[in-house]
Amino acid sequence: MSAIKTAAVVGGGIAGPVTALALRRAGIEATVYEAYENTADGRGAMLMVAPNGLSALEVVGVDQGLAGQPIHRMAMTDGRGRRMGEFGGLTGLPPSQVMWRADLYGAVRERAAAAGVRTVYGKRLAGVEETPAGVTAEFADGTRVTADVLVGADGIRSTVRRLIDPAAPGPRYTGLLGFGAFSKAEVPRARTDTMYFAFGEHGFLGYWPVPGQGTAWFGNLPYDEPLSAEQARATPSAAWMRILREKFAGDVPGRDLLRGTDDDELLTFGGLEILPSVPTWHRGRMVLVGDAAHAPSSSSGQGASLAAESAVQLARCLRDIPDPDTAFATYERLRRGRVEKVAAQAAKTNSQKSMGPVATKIMALLMPLATRTFLTPEKVFGWTHRYRIDWGAPVVPG
Repeated sequence: MSAIKTAAVVGGGIAGPVTALALRRAGIEATVYEAYENTADGRGAMLMVAPNGLSALEVVGVDQGLAGQPIHRMAMTDGRGRRMGEFGGLTGLPPSQVMWRADLYGAVRERAAAAGVRTVYGKRLAGVEETPAGVTAEFADGTRVTADVLVGADGIRSTVRRLIDPAAPGPRYTGLLGFGAFSKAEVPRARTDTMYFAFGEHGFLGYWPVPGQGTAWFGNLPYDEPLSAEQARATPSAAWMRILREKFAGDVPGRDLLRGTDDDELLTFGGLEILPSVPTWHRGRMVLVGDAAHAPSSSSGQGASLAAESAVQLARCLRDIPDPDTAFATYERLRRGRVEKVAAQAAKTNSQKSMGPVATKIMALLMPLATRTFLTPEKVFGWTHRYRIDWGAPVVPG
């Protein structure tokens, strides 16, 4: 039985409720405190949950009934639509699931509520006060809550991260804006179990067929000025669509997908951000989880999966190690190397998305040979997707 009995989890997105569920399974009563007044139903972009993420979600009972589309393989094409390479799924693993963030959020929130996890809205963290026996969260509305530990699951602009270390880095702009939509256009011979990555001469486009709905696509536009989602949405969708159609005018199938997209269907996500390596994940009775500690670029396809993994590992450490500082240090040891390796690979992918015409043509020449020889699915994805957490195994401090 854990020596830690209560936890205040700051942040009610995805990482927060998953952490609360894992803590509850570890015998720790966890309450989620969300800054916004209401739930985030219907908000957010598309995301992928990889097999390692599905495994972590299974630990907390959120693996069943996810409203995702199974993706069994990934294929890369050049700007003329020619296949450059393909990666199939890994033997013995379930397929990745692509879904709306809102669908994953809804499934996590419903599971947390069913398990008895309480979520309190309208609680924006303003400060903390620590004692040897506990930590008190002070909210902007004047309320105070005391618990044995406080978990910062409050995202890439984490308040808890700044309280732990005022010098902690903030998010960094990748130089790319994100967009997505459904297109009425259908790509000939495209398979519904495959996600395609098209590297055109002037831009990158990913897409997959959606049964009965045409084709879902997402694209990145190199842009010098970092824009928040709100700032990007201040520009009319029709204006962004003109830019995107011009950018992809010579690409297959980007040209047709954008022509088949109504202007008002465009989803504008603003600048894509990453979180540089965070030197300090914990202090005293406070600790970070999810994007507050590690936020790789969306290019990784691992953001939600890594958050779920970290939530489960943190709960295991607090279950088995009575001293919070030792538990947090062990948690960081188990997680830091893995999440930073994922982030480094995603950064390389970002650079490929903004390659110029010459570099794109060189990649088109080299990639088919690489995927037939040394770039096997096991080599590329095995270390990431096969990762499993043994919930029942005891955690060794250190």
